[in-house]
Amino acid sequence: MTHLTYIIPAYAIAVLLAGGFAVDAWLRMGRARRKLAAIDPRFMR
Repeated sequence: MTHLTYIIPAYAIAVLLAGGFAVDAWLRMGRARRKLAAIDPRFMR
């Protein structure tokens, strides 16, 4: 009996979760930069 039917989906879920967290962090960083630019115009120089 092979356990690949459980191992492969586990790794796929882990990769998808890590990718989701990375995209979320990237989007949050963009929002934070825009907020900072609105508060302090010197930031965009």
